[in-house]
Amino acid sequence: MKLVLLYSLFAIIAMAANILAQEAALLLYGDAYAMALAILSGTAVGLVVKFLLDRHYIFAASSRPLHRDLSQFIAYGSTGVLTTLLFWGTEIAFDLLFENRLARYAGAVLGLSLGYVIKYRLDRRYVFVGSAA
Repeated sequence: MKLVLLYSLFAIIAMAANILAQEAALLLYGDAYAMALAILSGTAVGLVVKFLLDRHYIFAASSRPLHRDLSQFIAYGSTGVLTTLLFWGTEIAFDLLFENRLARYAGAVLGLSLGYVIKYRLDRRYVFVGSAA
């Protein structure tokens, strides 16, 4: 139960970081590609935050040489490709359907939530093999 609560808390933290990064990108850049830049920025920030929290607190992965940590981060990012597409698709669909920033963020939270459930299973099986979780 503690693992589920921690993973949920970290998902919320990563979602908040994602949405805050999107807002920052929109404030800094308001041109034609602002939404795409915002989504990419939020995704990058959320990915790094979630990786660091998951690696240390969920999977208790030990510290290793930088090249091994980098390969683990690449594997972590790779398992996130489909879940990221789910997140982006949901966020964009809500934006197109409701044409409202709040609705777009609701779509982002829904897509991220579904994606994190799938991502945990992928990470446990393919990224953090032999770790604590």
